[in-house]
Amino acid sequence: MQDYLIRVLTTNKQLRALAVKSTDLIEKARKSHHTTPVATAALGRALSGVLMMASLVKSGEEVSLIIEGDGPIEKIVVEANQYGEVRGYVKKPVIDFVLNNHKKLDVASAVGKGQMKVIKNKLLKKSFESTVPLVSGEIGDDLTYYFSQSEQTPSAVGLGVLINKDLSVKAAGGFMVQLLPDADENTISKLEDNLGKIESVSRLIEAGKSPEELLEIVLTGFDFRVMERKDVYYRCKCNRERIAALLNAFDEKEIKEILEKEGRIEVRCHFCNQSYEFSPDDFNPENER
Repeated sequence: MQDYLIRVLTTNKQLRALAVKSTDLIEKARKSHHTTPVATAALGRALSGVLMMASLVKSGEEVSLIIEGDGPIEKIVVEANQYGEVRGYVKKPVIDFVLNNHKKLDVASAVGKGQMKVIKNKLLKKSFESTVPLVSGEIGDDLTYYFSQSEQTPSAVGLGVLINKDLSVKAAGGFMVQLLPDADENTISKLEDNLGKIESVSRLIEAGKSPEELLEIVLTGFDFRVMERKDVYYRCKCNRERIAALLNAFDEKEIKEILEKEGRIEVRCHFCNQSYEFSPDDFNPENER
């Protein structure tokens, strides 16, 4: 099953929800960054979360999520756009294998205490930025808190990543459900009851549940219609031309000194680990003619 995301609206127009299957794209991120299991789980949750957030923004916007904690991972940076493209990295991709009291990967301890920053980059307009404290480090709970505090939108976010014995990603994805302004007490009560019965998002995906089937569980007792369905991908925006443009913005003297000392300049992209190498000839104006 190709990774994809859906966005739905209940027919009573009191709830909107999203669900995503992201197993393959998170496996691609794991391979790019050589993450160990806990780092894979943390990065994977953030990637799934930001994909759903980016599906709620207006045309031309991109969402960045930056999580900084005092745990061994230190920092997670992910960003996505409305076209289903996402990328990201963790500052410390290799950390010890840690389990919590429930014998699950201890993402909360790996992230630690700190803050979450959400940046909505708007095309040709001023960006929106909001920072909230991490309430658990589990990422799903932290996004739930962000929506209630920064966007005044009561929400519930569930995220999960399962890891195989060979350290590859077995199943990953998540859901997000939000109350709309006209939500009544009956809707709220029914939704809370549904959410209370969900034990593991990743286990549901492992069992073969599609995003539609996942939302049928989250929205049990509600009718809904799919407003959007799109494939999602781990895809970086970097290329040699972009990197070269960045280097050309540096001081010419500084570039020359590095080339004289090292004989070349190597730039590695944080988001995909792709390396780009430039020689003195690449900075020779004669080559542009």
